[in-house]
Amino acid sequence: MNQSEVDPFNHCYVLFIKLGLTYDGMMHGEAGVPKTGILILILGVIFMKGNCATEEEVLEVLNVTRICSGRKYFFFGELKQLIKDFVREGYLEFQKVINADHWQSEFLWGPRAYAETTKMKILEFLAKVNGTDPSSFPSQYEEALQDEKEKAQARISANCLCRYRFLY
Repeated sequence: MNQSEVDPFNHCYVLFIKLGLTYDGMMHGEAGVPKTGILILILGVIFMKGNCATEEEVLEVLNVTRICSGRKYFFFGELKQLIKDFVREGYLEFQKVINADHWQSEFLWGPRAYAETTKMKILEFLAKVNGTDPSSFPSQYEEALQDEKEKAQARISANCLCRYRFLY
């Protein structure tokens, strides 16, 4: 994550966030501003809520950042459409589940999010934003460490399999 001061008097900064994600919000030749920051916030909410967050929980966090559903934004249009784009692109998964007496919409990380970033990178970002370190969130930190370990083992296994194939 890089930052650039855009208003020295009020000390306002713009964050340039990637965390390994390739999504830049530029689909089908359209011009616009990258939307990766919103995606990272949503992935963070999902992770912090136990790897599954309701639509209401996601919108509540985005409302705190003054990104509200139902309003059209110059940079990315309407929030719900942007979230649908994230689902279509494979960064988020969407499911409807019955909860008590009503249907509820939930989001999970999609396969592309798992492929392009890690829970640890998201947790490190969230910790930095909160002025703390990842271990301040013990259960998520343990899960992120386990995720890192599993990804490392998968890479080692894939490398061994590739080498084995080349021997024959």
